Amino acid sequence: MATRDAWFDNAKMALVTLVVVGHAWTLLPAEPLVQQLYDFVYLWHVPAFVFVTGYLSRSFEWTSARLWQLVRTVAVPYVIFECAIALFRVHVGGENLEDLFLDPHWPLWYLSALFFWRLVTPIFRPMPGGVLVAVAISLGAGLWAGDTFDFARICGLLPFFVLGLKATPERLASLRRTPVQVAAVAVFAGVVALTWVTDTAVSTEWLYYRARYDTLEDSDLEAVLIRGGLLLVGTLAAMSFLALIPRASGWFARMGAASLVVYLLHGFFVKSALYAGLPDWADDHWVAALLVTTVGAVGVSMLLAWPPVATRLTVLVDPVGHAERHARHAVDLGVTVVAHEEHDAPVLDQLVEQLADERPEGSPLPPPTSRPPSQ
Repeated sequence: MATRDAWFDNAKMALVTLVVVGHAWTLLPAEPLVQQLYDFVYLWHVPAFVFVTGYLSRSFEWTSARLWQLVRTVAVPYVIFECAIALFRVHVGGENLEDLFLDPHWPLWYLSALFFWRLVTPIFRPMPGGVLVAVAISLGAGLWAGDTFDFARICGLLPFFVLGLKATPERLASLRRTPVQVAAVAVFAGVVALTWVTDTAVSTEWLYYRARYDTLEDSDLEAVLIRGGLLLVGTLAAMSFLALIPRASGWFARMGAASLVVYLLHGFFVKSALYAGLPDWADDHWVAALLVTTVGAVGVSMLLAWPPVATRLTVLVDPVGHAERHARHAVDLGVTVVAHEEHDAPVLDQLVEQLADERPEGSPLPPPTSRPPSQ
């Protein structure tokens, strides 16, 4: 079994918590401070998440095992949660939804993107100049890409994914140097300053990488320059985040293993707060609401990632894998029982040996009890 990297588990847990916080902030009134905080987070946290996703996808290949894993861990949860969040929004929130599955409903776009990004991994990983090709696709996507499967966002964020594919442990080790960490603090200071002009010079919609240029009231040339600038800022800030994130293992890193559980289930909490009328109360108490939603969002993230909770929710996030693990356990148990039984049937001996050979490495059969010689 591969050893988990505490650095990336810390990063995943921090980033998915920011996803929950950012979605919770959409319930707040458009006060300047709220908008600046929101823009600050969205300038870099999704690019950082996509970069980490790319880095952790480097081993993907077009093999039957990997393709089945992609279907099991991405496509199946997409179908399940697309149905679940749609039913919740329609029957609990009274919303009207269209284009189920073809137009991912918040926040399922990431699973759609991950599916396609993983499929192109064997193309981009060895490609010379792959990052430049991804940047060209991102810049051009604003001219033509549509909403089906959120393809515009898949193309728009592609450079961050390819950067992750191209990264190596040796290259990332340079982020641990003290001068780089000092520069990272300066980068984040610059991003904070940038949020003072994003709502006047660049609208927040740009930060989602999903809108066509002709809907953003900018010329095509201006739009390409704006997206290019956002790609640069997102890359610098994502690297700065990784430079500053702790490398130590511990309870927070262990929660990072449940980032998909947090991502897929937090929407029910945010939507519940919306249906309960939180925005109405926040309109008159926005400072208190900012504090409540932030603390509440962090609490939801911690709760969903807490191992006793996350372990039980994994069956919803990966039902096929859960069933496969139980089936293997049942086979293992049966083989163990047969191996310990006293019998004088050569065919059973052959069956036990065959099943033992098919077991995963590291899980040997217990030795069978000795049998009396045949009479």
